[in-house]
Amino acid sequence: MTPDQISLVQKSFECVPTDAAAELFYGRLFELDPSLRPLFKGDMKAQGEKLMDMIAVAVDGLNDLDAIVPAVQDLGIRHVDYGVTRDHYDTVGAALLWTLEKGLGEQFTDDVRKAWTDTYTLLSTTMIDAAERHIA
Repeated sequence: MTPDQISLVQKSFECVPTDAAAELFYGRLFELDPSLRPLFKGDMKAQGEKLMDMIAVAVDGLNDLDAIVPAVQDLGIRHVDYGVTRDHYDTVGAALLWTLEKGLGEQFTDDVRKAWTDTYTLLSTTMIDAAERHIA
């Protein structure tokens, strides 16, 4: 990721209405793949807060990827226990980009979309690789 992409992700995330974004995200996720709904147990509002907190930590850590990679790897390993598979990451990515587009409106430019796509690809690949090493 380039410094410009990191800046775009960080600045755009500051403009995302986090409460609404979590609700939009899960609504879209379950619309795209209803079979994912049973993976989420408990209070969805609390789950949404955890999601947004996790994204905030990742976004803040983009300037020092070496510092966040171990946490991202651990997250990937934990998701194995939740029943998450490699295929689920594509659906999550689509739901995330859709949510950002809805939340940012006109601020979700092609450059911002590309920066977020690259960010998600980097983080999800790190999670998937760690999960697959853990399973093997």
